[in-house]
Amino acid sequence: MSTDRANGSLYTKIENKVATVEFGHPASNSFVSELLARLAKEFDKLGENNEVSIIVLKSEGERAFCAGASFDELVAVSNLEEGKQFFSGFANVINAMRKCPKPVIGRVQGKTVGGGVGLASACDYVHATVEAAIKLSEISIGIGPFVIAPAVERKMGKAALAELTLYPTEWKNAYWAKEQGLYAKVYDSISEMDKELDIHLQKLATYNPDALAEMKKVLWEGTEHWDDLLLERAEASGRLALSPNTKKALEKFKK
Repeated sequence: MSTDRANGSLYTKIENKVATVEFGHPASNSFVSELLARLAKEFDKLGENNEVSIIVLKSEGERAFCAGASFDELVAVSNLEEGKQFFSGFANVINAMRKCPKPVIGRVQGKTVGGGVGLASACDYVHATVEAAIKLSEISIGIGPFVIAPAVERKMGKAALAELTLYPTEWKNAYWAKEQGLYAKVYDSISEMDKELDIHLQKLATYNPDALAEMKKVLWEGTEHWDDLLLERAEASGRLALSPNTKKALEKFKK
């Protein structure tokens, strides 16, 4: 299913204790603020749903998994409060995924950039295809992946974070991302991935949900301060978005 709506789409299907959350946007599955807010609320809601043991996060189509945040909204930021609100979108989603007591399984079918890498990092286990290359391009436009950096570093380590951020125009392939710990498995095709994903989900859904919830706590130990940290990072990013260097770099994205 695809969408041409400016605010994107979000669909959830619950079947056999598995909730599949699918997001989409015509601009390579990028996120406008409204869509991020809806996604954060969806994780909160599913976390309280006793009929759900596992959550799958996926995006529409067969090409890009996620192109990050909306450039149109970033270009439109005109003051510090708007900047903080804009960058708080991914902060709120990552924190919702972190605090959700249900394991989140990512399905990454294609390239992912910026905030999309943050979403993949906030998943507890990720299935990906060979097309799922990653890139953190924020430094190249005068800001940085500060909000998602804690999630990326937690999953891949500081060395990988440095390699991604300090060569912001270079794509890293799916096998590199697997070696660094972002992806658990990489497949040659979407059909192969979905077949294995279905087997994995069927098994997970039969396990004790209380044990899964306790395991989720263990996986995220030491991140309890992220509610404050990610919002502080959002504010810092908002300030950078207003800087002359960033405004100049963003000129080419204006319509």
